[in-house]
Amino acid sequence: MKTPPDKNCCRFRSHPWHGIDIGDKAPEIVMTFVEMVPTDTVKYEMDKLSGYLRLDRPQRYSNVVPALYGFIPRTLTGPSVARRCMERTGRKGIKGDGDAMDICILTEKDIAHGDILVYARPIGGFRMIDGNEADDKIIAVLYNDAVYGVYSDIADCPPIAIERLKHYFLTYKNLPGEKRKVTIGEVYGKEEAREVISRSMADYADIFPEM
Repeated sequence: MKTPPDKNCCRFRSHPWHGIDIGDKAPEIVMTFVEMVPTDTVKYEMDKLSGYLRLDRPQRYSNVVPALYGFIPRTLTGPSVARRCMERTGRKGIKGDGDAMDICILTEKDIAHGDILVYARPIGGFRMIDGNEADDKIIAVLYNDAVYGVYSDIADCPPIAIERLKHYFLTYKNLPGEKRKVTIGEVYGKEEAREVISRSMADYADIFPEM
């Protein structure tokens, strides 16, 4: 007679937005869910309902994300993040995009695929505005990375690395025959990155108090 499987030996997959802990050192060091890596020629995005990655769209042009790209669990680009955007840029009528806080992570390592968790240390960010929505992009380094790990602030990064990231984010949503109004109102350092992440954590707690 076969032994029945132990019902405690398996667990359901945690939802990467709601079921993964951001870490007790946030916002200085944050757990990150990686959706895309630089070799991806299509855009993957987390399905909010299931938590699995889905194919969002093929990249129409030759640009690829020049870093690991994903989001910070248990964060939300909501009203507090939007208010900060308006305070810093002078823009009016800005709202949050309703997504988790985006993050891109610089590393010397070749990581073959997304759908993984990594620890990252934020060093700055882009105050990106898509139409009338705040869509901040946190810039971070892979925690304890042999090359980028020594950078403590975005000012320490080679300018070409930041320019590549800016170019990607200003163009990756473009479709043939369509031009979206995407701007970067500010490039900020680590202290402001921590402020933005803290606000996104508060926005998440307001919308999902039961999580």
